[in-house]
Amino acid sequence: MRMRMGDSLAVTLFGESHGPAVGSLVEGMPAGTEIDEKRLIEDMIQRRPGAKLTSKRKETDHVEILSGVYDGKATGEPILLLIRNVDARSKDYGFLPDHPRPGHADYVAFMKSHGFSDLRGGGSYSGRLTAGLVAAGSISRLCLPEEWIIESSVHTIGGLHGSEGEDLAKSCQSSGDSIGSQVLLRLQGLPIGLGEPWFDGLEPALAGALMAIPAARAVEFGHGVKAAQMRGSEHNDAWGESFTLREGADGAIGGLTTGAEVRILVTFKPPSSIPKPQKTWHGGLKEMRDLIVGGRHDSVLAPRARPVVEAVARLVLTDLGIRGGFIGA
Repeated sequence: MRMRMGDSLAVTLFGESHGPAVGSLVEGMPAGTEIDEKRLIEDMIQRRPGAKLTSKRKETDHVEILSGVYDGKATGEPILLLIRNVDARSKDYGFLPDHPRPGHADYVAFMKSHGFSDLRGGGSYSGRLTAGLVAAGSISRLCLPEEWIIESSVHTIGGLHGSEGEDLAKSCQSSGDSIGSQVLLRLQGLPIGLGEPWFDGLEPALAGALMAIPAARAVEFGHGVKAAQMRGSEHNDAWGESFTLREGADGAIGGLTTGAEVRILVTFKPPSSIPKPQKTWHGGLKEMRDLIVGGRHDSVLAPRARPVVEAVARLVLTDLGIRGGFIGA
């Protein structure tokens, strides 16, 4: 099995949630790219657990750069980023593999590996591996042109905005439940024509990478699902004077950027690990039994998923930028 994304800039994830470490191998970073280690620390802090509404697992998320960087710059060789796990509590998963958790990949991973998967904490299917994505996305920051602006924000929690959404998440957490959420990603300043035809167009490339983030359930571009209720005369964006587009126009057509802002809404399901009793099949006892999932888990995902969404966007744009000649290799 491979856990790899990208072509000209390729990122391979490795590790398990309760193994010695997680991380990423970055191949294709142009030689001479500056690596901002201070910003790398800041990016990792935004993703790591321990804040309100998130898992209380205490991970430092310190990134060790083991190869491919010399004197603060990429050498052009593969860059290995290692993040050691320091606060795993494997005893919380003693019920596996006989009693797989609802909403998790425990059983399907067990079957696919013929019983050899490390299922603790989700193993290699865990959101813990997004640490490697954030680290890889961070070191690609200075590879991107300054005018390419990538910003994300928590859009909704349980369909509510701002403090109302946070209050709802706190209420769910207090009752032993979790809640769904959304992250809004905005891309500005992109040149016209970034992207490749068909399957490597901007939308397909971003959609595939964003949907790989654990618990992502929908990725919408522009008007998204609302387009199903619109007329062509409403949805079409006419080219104005000097081939400019109005504010709010589609940021990509045919997989190629138009120069307008690209707006992407990523929807995340409620975290599946909740302390409420849930009936699920027990393989050893051959009967339905209550399972109460202990341990330390997020009650909502958007706050920690937000920097992951940004990191994935940086990696996809860097890859497409190198392939299209917008970024020097």
